[in-house]
Formats: sequence, C-alpha cells, structure tokens
Amino acid sequence: MTLNAAPTDLTGKICIVTGANGGIGASAAEHFVALGAKVFATDIGPDFTGSAEVTYQPFDLLDPDGLNASLDWIKASAPDVLFNNAALFDMGSVLDADLAQYDRLFGLNVRAFYAVMQAAAQSMVDTETQGSIINLASQAGHRGEALVAHYCATKAAVISYTQSAALALAPHKIRVNAISPGVIDTPMWKTVDGLFAKYEGKEPGQKKREVGEAVPLGYMGPLPTWLVLQFSWPRINPATSPPKRSVWMVATC
Repeated sequence: MTLNAAPTDLTGKICIVTGANGGIGASAAEHFVALGAKVFATDIGPDFTGSAEVTYQPFDLLDPDGLNASLDWIKASAPDVLFNNAALFDMGSVLDADLAQYDRLFGLNVRAFYAVMQAAAQSMVDTETQGSIINLASQAGHRGEALVAHYCATKAAVISYTQSAALALAPHKIRVNAISPGVIDTPMWKTVDGLFAKYEGKEPGQKKREVGEAVPLGYMGPLPTWLVLQFSWPRINPATSPPKRSVWMVATC
C-alpha cells in the first residue's frame, strides 16, 4: 500500500465545491477554508447555508443556461481543487423508476458532473496547475440495489469517469479521485428515510435507524469524522489493495 497523505496546508489554493449546501458539501467547504484555501462554492439555493466564509454563486446545473454559466465561472476561478459533489437522490425499482426520474438523476449526477469535471480539468491544463479533482461517488455505485436503480447507475458512472479522467490527466500531473462514502449522517437522510418509508412501508426514522445499526460500529458516520478520514486517509490503489471499510477512497493515480 502506497502512503501519500493529503496536504494539510491549502494556503493560497483555490477550491471549488459544488453541492455546497448539502451536508457533505458544506462540511467540505468548511474543511477547505480551515486549511487556508479560498473556496468558491455553488448550489441551487440563493445563499450558502454553511458557516464558512466562501465566495458563493448559485447555479441550476439541470438548466442548460445555468450549467453553461457555471462552466464559465469554473474556468474564471482557475481552481487548484474541484470537489465535485452536486447530486440528486431518488428511488424506484426497474418497474417504477421512469424516464423522467432517469433524465433528472442522470442530468445532474452524470451529465452536469462530467461537464463540471471537464471544465475544471481544462482550466488546470491551460494554467499548468498540478491540481486535484475529487468526485463524489457512493457505495451505491459499486452494486445495484432493488429500489435505487437510477441512482446506483449514476454513481457507477462517476466511478468509471473518474478512472478514465485519472488516466487522461495523469500526464498533466492532475490527480483525479472518487470517494465512495458509506452511510453518512447528513440532512439528506431525512429524504432518503422518507422514501424508504414509502416504498417499504416503514415508520418514519425506522430505515435510518436500521441502516445505522447495520454498520459494524453500530452507527452512521458523522460528518466531521468522515472529513478527517477522507482528506487525510492514505490513497489506496484498489487494483492492489481492495478496501475493507464502508467509507473509502478510490485512487486511480
């Protein structure tokens, strides 16, 4: 296993965080700021809801004009780091999940994700920045789930695009990694729990409790712990060192 811990000093670095008003996105933005970075954050809401001092610009990445404007914003920001986190979650089996849900989830989780990654990568190449792109995948991208057909497929696409991008950008000294979180206790779990209650006939809060209890430690990962693990964890090549934890980083270069 090759150890190459992430740097703890980002002074002077520019970090872009998408999906910055979500639990993981807001925590990532706050973490980058704490490490000295200047953070440019975006989400669909009018204001940044986190506690860190960031430069915030809202974009609707499902809207063609909004996506194009965000790509211009990314290139103008000249990032050293991209935390590519914006995504949607929804549920439905192959009998229930229709093409409207497909278009919505793939539109943001794959199409916009790819466009954002491409814009950041092009900026890094143009400015000869030996940067880092961090894509948010999920443990759901490593296997199918009966009630999460489209979402699982979008996260599998994130992993595949990350591997391809890592190989393509390695000659430019740009690192591309994907993080596949396990179950992390974020505000989104209220929505997830509600959907499971609908599809599985469970009581509100029941699915979240069951999922937490199923983790070997007996509880979901808290956000601060997740950030410490992911940003200081050794980079592991999955081809030689298969992960043994529910929260892990896929490192491809």
